[in-house]
Amino acid sequence: MSLLAFHNVTLAFGGREVLRSIDLAIEAGEFVGLLGPNGAGKTTLLRAALGLLAPRTGEVRVFGRPARRGNPAIGTIPQSRAFPGAMRLSGYDLVAGVVRGHRLGLPILGRDGRREVAAALERVGASALARRPLGELSGGERQRLLLAQALIGEPRLLLLDEPLINLDPRHQHEIVTLVRDVQRERGLTVIFTTHEINPLLGVLDRVLYLGGGAAALGPVEAVITGPVLSRLYNAPIEVVRLGGRIFVFSGAADLEANAHRHDDGGHSHDA
Repeated sequence: MSLLAFHNVTLAFGGREVLRSIDLAIEAGEFVGLLGPNGAGKTTLLRAALGLLAPRTGEVRVFGRPARRGNPAIGTIPQSRAFPGAMRLSGYDLVAGVVRGHRLGLPILGRDGRREVAAALERVGASALARRPLGELSGGERQRLLLAQALIGEPRLLLLDEPLINLDPRHQHEIVTLVRDVQRERGLTVIFTTHEINPLLGVLDRVLYLGGGAAALGPVEAVITGPVLSRLYNAPIEVVRLGGRIFVFSGAADLEANAHRHDDGGHSHDA
């Protein structure tokens, strides 16, 4: 039984069909990179897995059951990560706010809750950030706290929507390495959305590429190819491998270098 499966699923957002009749399965313990052009449906797919978006056709199953809202076995870092009115909260408050399903605030936790928060902070190397206000932290430091938040409740599946956004290469490498280490240590399944594949090379089991309403899932060397991406983009695509990196071109444009910073399903749209 697959951990996450889409059976003949069609998904729509804003009245527009984003994905049509897709079939795919993610297995337990996999690290999957989720990529695709602007508006391809990456965030929409994650929302369906979270039970936040019902498919027009087909069925989404998580852990063998229909996807549902509030599944405690799923930890997530959403694409929209603004903290309006919360920048004076401490790192500890951010993580503690999701214990027992709560959100941002000043929760009063018992001994077990405090121990769980401390363990999550320690696991992502963020114990020193616990008492610092969010407004004083760098993007990489906040991402560590958001990962700690996602680990509350001992999830089995992590859905990470653009956790590398606006981070420099050094901090991107730190976050990818941290997620990989946590995944291996806990035997988690990870779906990691990114606009550019190179930071994930070396940690991926498979890549899920969306485009043109379709999906291609498989090893990097089988999916990130000219013929496969040309079919998904419905345009001639060239893939160049150089110095251990992958570059995807349409004409003279490097598609990944010019990729989006906001996908469908958030406050900004990229259709």
